[in-house]
Amino acid sequence: MSEQHLSDVTANLAHAGAAGPRPISKTLVQSGIVSPTDMLGALAQAAHSGTALDRILVADGLTTPDQMLSAQARQLGVSCLDPAILAPDATLCGLLDPAFCLKHGILPWTRIGPTTVIATARPEEFQALRPQLTATLGPVVMGMVSEADIQALIVARHGGELAARAETCVIAAESSRDINRMTLGRGFVAAGFAAACLAFLAFAPTLFFAVIVALALITLLMAQGLKLAALFASRAASSAAALASKTARPTVSLLVPLVREQGIAATLITRLSRLDYPKALLDVILVLEAGDSPTRAALDQAEYPPWMRIVEVPPGTITTKPRAMNYALSFCRGEIIGVYDAEDAPAANQISRVADRFSQTPDHVACIQGILDFYNPRANWLSRCFAIEYATWFRVLLPGLARLGFAIPLGGTTVFFRRAALEKVRGWDAHNVTEDADLGIRLARYGYVTELLPTVTREEANNRIWPWIKQRSRWLKGYMVTYRVHMRRPARLMHTLGPWKFLGFQLVFLTAILQFLLLPALWSFWLIVFGLPHPLSGLIAPGLMTALISIFLISEAISLLVSLAAVARSPHDGLLIWVPTMFLYFPLGVVAAYKGLYELVVKPFYWDKTTHGHSPPDNAGADQAKD
Repeated sequence: MSEQHLSDVTANLAHAGAAGPRPISKTLVQSGIVSPTDMLGALAQAAHSGTALDRILVADGLTTPDQMLSAQARQLGVSCLDPAILAPDATLCGLLDPAFCLKHGILPWTRIGPTTVIATARPEEFQALRPQLTATLGPVVMGMVSEADIQALIVARHGGELAARAETCVIAAESSRDINRMTLGRGFVAAGFAAACLAFLAFAPTLFFAVIVALALITLLMAQGLKLAALFASRAASSAAALASKTARPTVSLLVPLVREQGIAATLITRLSRLDYPKALLDVILVLEAGDSPTRAALDQAEYPPWMRIVEVPPGTITTKPRAMNYALSFCRGEIIGVYDAEDAPAANQISRVADRFSQTPDHVACIQGILDFYNPRANWLSRCFAIEYATWFRVLLPGLARLGFAIPLGGTTVFFRRAALEKVRGWDAHNVTEDADLGIRLARYGYVTELLPTVTREEANNRIWPWIKQRSRWLKGYMVTYRVHMRRPARLMHTLGPWKFLGFQLVFLTAILQFLLLPALWSFWLIVFGLPHPLSGLIAPGLMTALISIFLISEAISLLVSLAAVARSPHDGLLIWVPTMFLYFPLGVVAAYKGLYELVVKPFYWDKTTHGHSPPDNAGADQAKD
């Protein structure tokens, strides 16, 4: 750096703010960057929404980030720091945590005597940070630099470190990252259990089968009882819409993880652009894996708006959605963090409703889960059944579980968090392939509550047999992993959740896992229907066998009732006639369950990705969700 440039920077920084801030609106109009008409509109929007003028101007494309940076520097009387002219001092890079720098848009840049120059992209936050910075660094002054430059510099120096943190941010006791490690104790337990089962099967096969059937029946009764309880509880649940808040609205960051999604990237931008939340308060982060050049090229070609940006995740030991979101969380500006998938089409007013609801709830309400629905339910029989299943889960079971006071296993999309709570529980478990379900339980263990909000996101129903099985096997494997992780210490889980939520955890996860794994044992009773002998005919009295058949029929009736109620609450009345065919749909889950169980043993962290863009919306407006 030249002596003359250092002198200029020193002079500017020394007099920063001495003349008082000049109106940036006047600066931009007089320089011809923004027309008077556009500025009047932006000023009116800022007054109405309480949003900073600079964010409105950039988000609406009235100025570029570089133009705004230069204008803000002139307004505040500080220097713009160009890394091509004055590179940041490498010896200062370890003075502040890189995640902290990313979160606040700052970076220690250089020293002028005892004073540290802090580059910032958010001058409005600098004064609030000054006491904390001064306590760590001594005297500080502000310089201006673009947020893109700050992030690029931090990633260049600390990207690998941040990526490693993203894999291990959840503490070991709450993470699944050691689930593939075969310790001596685990080996003895596994070998002993396998030997006992084989011996039982060899020496008492009929009794062994009877135990399996009994366990399957108990699971069936638990599942059906839970469905009935959730059905009646969900009828009592409040469906009142959130009232619009009169307070200043918060910034909302939306994480959208993308992997090989070049075919749907442009459509995603169009769908997210429908959101009616002020774009100056939207911070959409498109999270890509490093090296995913096809998706990056598709996004660049689609010309995403200024309120969207791309964050690339450096390579690591695993490649999972939760790892990518953990990495991107440090780049978020918002105090509310939302998650969408690549194929999502949220209702236009969804973010407004979520922000309003958070403003009306206490801080321990850490999460809001929306409703997922499909825009292609009429594509084929599988998509119809999938839509019925989603209606049952999101319109009956989840609201019912919440009303009953149970912990909620979250969905992987249309889920929103208070950032402070998400950081308190240390984000997502990067090794869990159903990070959403795990996070819902972990939030409950930390004393947080999840609410259901009737706001809808439409997405693409996975309607091809083998891709459906692959997706479902990942979900069921993740449920197995989540159950295993949280049940490492049952007494501790009981203590942190409380007896009632502990019971709910068993009912939700055990029934989800065991119903599919043990379903073939219940299929054996079809032998009786066809007049064939059943393996347990000699052990079960005729009256008891009749009772068992009655239980099966009642269980089917309960499933039918709950599904009919769910579809009646959805906009898909035409699916009612397809509900009776669901008994042909769920056997696919058996194949998925055993695939998931196999992968749990041989490759527990494998993420069997679902591909999108194969089934378009049923009609032109089907992907425009309405609450």
